[in-house]
Amino acid sequence: MPDVVQVEKKDRIATVRLNRPEKLNALNKAMWQGIGEAMAALDRDDDVGCVVLTGSGDRAFSPGADIAEFSTERADVAQATVYGHAMHETMGAVATCRHPTLAVIKGICVGGGLEIALMCDMRICGASSRFGVPINRLGLVMAYPEIEALIRLCGESVALEILYEARVFDAAEALQKRLVNRVVADDRVDEEGYAAARRIADGAPLVNRWHKKFARRLNEDRPLTEDEAAEGFACFGTEDYRAGRDAFLAKAKPVFRGR
Repeated sequence: MPDVVQVEKKDRIATVRLNRPEKLNALNKAMWQGIGEAMAALDRDDDVGCVVLTGSGDRAFSPGADIAEFSTERADVAQATVYGHAMHETMGAVATCRHPTLAVIKGICVGGGLEIALMCDMRICGASSRFGVPINRLGLVMAYPEIEALIRLCGESVALEILYEARVFDAAEALQKRLVNRVVADDRVDEEGYAAARRIADGAPLVNRWHKKFARRLNEDRPLTEDEAAEGFACFGTEDYRAGRDAFLAKAKPVFRGR
């Protein structure tokens, strides 16, 4: 049986692939654990420039939770609490990964699938992709970490619209709601997604990590410390800065080493 989460790495681009195509990549406990373990390992890998999260097949990124598992794994509050902690640990691993993260979305991206995509830094989808969080039809709530990410992207009113109405909507509306960065033709999702990943990975890795750190820090409602402000100039002491500067002057492509 193939692994339900596959990890590949090529030329500093790592791919974490949800791999239950026969179930449209519906999320079960093994997948949640596999995604979390993969992201934790990649976070420690200095040779990663971008992490792509995607799904197997062309029909779905993920439709969300595998409901068939609920009667055995999430049958009551106690079970759901344990399961929920595992989910949130995985979502935290995606959200806090120090490398840039990009969700490359084909087809359905609903419920827990959308929640994982929301934890990524960027999202690119196909024109026929579909989005939504219809969990109030199951008597379920979106917990704090996920709803925080939804509100951060689209604002409280739109987040509540998505949760209250429980509609599944198209890619154009997802773009208008700021859930995705870019909508491309269905037959170009992989091409456009990995072209974006390549552009990201070609940048200085330390700089990308700093930018991610700075952006997240600015979401906190407290002033920067002197040390934090000074970190904005630390790049001038790196080998990558010297490589980038010299390559620019020589009209050559820089080779960054993350030092």
